[in-house]
Amino acid sequence: MLHVAVPNPIHKVKHLKLIFFSHGGLVPPLHQRSPSSLTHQKLAMAKQFIPLSSSILVAVISLFLVSTFVPGVGSIGVNYGTVANNLPPPPQVAHFLLESTVINRVKLYDANPDILKAFAHTGIAVTVTVPNDQIPRLTKLNFARQWVEDNVQPYTPATNIVRILVGNEVITTADKMLIGNLVPAMQTLHTALVAASLDRRIQVSTPHSLGVLSNSSPPSSGKFRLGYDIHVLKPLLSFLRATKSPFMINPYPFFGCSPDTLDYALFRPNAGVLDENTGLLYTNMLDAQLDAVFSAMKVLGFDDLEIVIAETGWPSMGDSTQVGVDANVASEYNGNLKRHVSSGAGTPLMPNRTFETYIFALFNEDLKPGPTSERNFGLFQPDMTPVYDIGILRPTVTSTAHLLNFNVTYQYAHIDMLQYQYCYTQFSFP
Repeated sequence: MLHVAVPNPIHKVKHLKLIFFSHGGLVPPLHQRSPSSLTHQKLAMAKQFIPLSSSILVAVISLFLVSTFVPGVGSIGVNYGTVANNLPPPPQVAHFLLESTVINRVKLYDANPDILKAFAHTGIAVTVTVPNDQIPRLTKLNFARQWVEDNVQPYTPATNIVRILVGNEVITTADKMLIGNLVPAMQTLHTALVAASLDRRIQVSTPHSLGVLSNSSPPSSGKFRLGYDIHVLKPLLSFLRATKSPFMINPYPFFGCSPDTLDYALFRPNAGVLDENTGLLYTNMLDAQLDAVFSAMKVLGFDDLEIVIAETGWPSMGDSTQVGVDANVASEYNGNLKRHVSSGAGTPLMPNRTFETYIFALFNEDLKPGPTSERNFGLFQPDMTPVYDIGILRPTVTSTAHLLNFNVTYQYAHIDMLQYQYCYTQFSFP
């Protein structure tokens, strides 16, 4: 018997209890089972609990199954960009992600109210962003409190907002005003969250490009850019440690590879690259990039912080001058990425760990400026058909259960592979 505390994505549910029966237990195996195989005893037990709407029950069961039973899935998210004029409405997107994919994390580049409303009661973890141009004003406590009041409090806890990002790649903008205000803005925003009693639910961080490094090769020699290391990044890392928040980085092997290093960038078999300082062999570029960041953090004394991959991806279409740009190669990179970051292998300098990772991007975005590739990083077309499949579409068996005196459609998520044959839910309320 397994009791699981739900982090309150559902308003009223306090605890979710899943009870499993194995082959020799009370119910037959999946291939022999129909909804009517619930025993009268179990049905009677189910009736004592307050009925929930079918959509909420689906959300709770789906969230639990995805995060618990599919290895590594809980660490994979997507960047939900909206620089396009042909995207589906947010409620349709939220329903698609919940019902048809194993994605349970979404990162936004703003705090779009329509999107935040759409993800209510899904349990999907949502990260929102304060745009760069609002950073100077965010240093004022009144503005920070108002931002939280306008962009967070109306939606939480129904929408599972877990993190607020202050800007995006601020340090590499070279904008001295933004850079100088970055850490004070993060501190003030955290103070506003404390005042709203949301600081234990919602983290504050900011994503960086690899441009914050002055040196990245070999990985063990990674260092932050001189000047920014002591005056910006050290206080930023101190804030992250104090608030138990992750350091977030946007590594893109796509932008760092050449025809000679394509196999290395794509996690294909290759001779590897030796770090002569440590004697460690690197067999893929992502590990080398992450370890360079880790080494830079270690120089400043912050090698204990979690690292989150805030963006990474590969375009499915590009210009003729770009290397390895097609749907097959994009599928190869993102599929191998998903397996690697979820495997628990870690990196040579950070072994035996997984990485929370956000693939860029959910959709192809037709209004993005720049080369063709910028408009073709999406996993899905705007009509939600996959550009390619990396195993994030949910293989499901839909069954109708008569559990709470109404029909509920929910999905089995390969429970057989865990040698469990059936589960039913019990909810306890405050």
